[in-house]
Amino acid sequence: MPQEFTQSEFSFTVDGTVLEVAAIHREGKKAPILFLHGFGSTKEDYADIVRYAEFSGHPFIAYDAPGCGETRCADLSKICIPFLVDTALAVLERIGFERFHLVGHSMGGLTALMLAHRHPERVLSFVDIEGNIAPEDCFLSRQMIEYPRDNSTQFFDDFIERTRHAPAYASALYASSLRYKVRNEAVSPIFRSMVDLSDNGDLMAKFLGLPFPRMFMYGDQNASLSYLKHIEKQGVVLAEIKDSGHFPMYSDPVAMWQAIAAFHQGRLTFVGKD
Repeated sequence: MPQEFTQSEFSFTVDGTVLEVAAIHREGKKAPILFLHGFGSTKEDYADIVRYAEFSGHPFIAYDAPGCGETRCADLSKICIPFLVDTALAVLERIGFERFHLVGHSMGGLTALMLAHRHPERVLSFVDIEGNIAPEDCFLSRQMIEYPRDNSTQFFDDFIERTRHAPAYASALYASSLRYKVRNEAVSPIFRSMVDLSDNGDLMAKFLGLPFPRMFMYGDQNASLSYLKHIEKQGVVLAEIKDSGHFPMYSDPVAMWQAIAAFHQGRLTFVGKD
């Protein structure tokens, strides 16, 4: 049976820090897709792209961000959203994607936004899966400030327990693997960078100013986000995933993939409740 995607490791240096980035990817002749996972997740969130015929022929790459999964980072204290953007650019150079569709979830959505803002000429479209575009989006990362602890291990232990019992779809599933997918020392620099950008980075203006098609995907449990009607009026396609919270790839991956495919093919203006 032919291999449906290739596993690779790319070694390079970002901001003086040696990285060994674990990735999955596939070749193809259609428009490429770059996937960026969220905090506490890994490249495998997107591996099922190979199961959906709508994406046949599209090359793609997904990789473990520094501090996460199988990727090794020589200095975890360096990790922040700008560092993750530079990592993405280095991966794109290695894989040879000049122009591409962009898909990012949560932390990966924020990284994707900053990448798209820096290089809009390279992005064909952007699917933002509950990535940060406003201060209210920091319900996970702001816990670093709201629940301070004396050391990173204790904070992360507490964070995992709070997440395990959160009244949201897939939270317990997500919490169950956090300890194995994220390095303790990476949590604080990532969260603090996300909070700082969400509060001070003018993210909404950056998102609405992007000159290509954009879709914002969210779980119906988060349909109360204050800005949804506003961004829809500004031309952003909304995709509401039923019976889902912050993790549509865990709660309803079929609906997630169908919405992304329809958006890429220009077949929708809104997905959600009738």
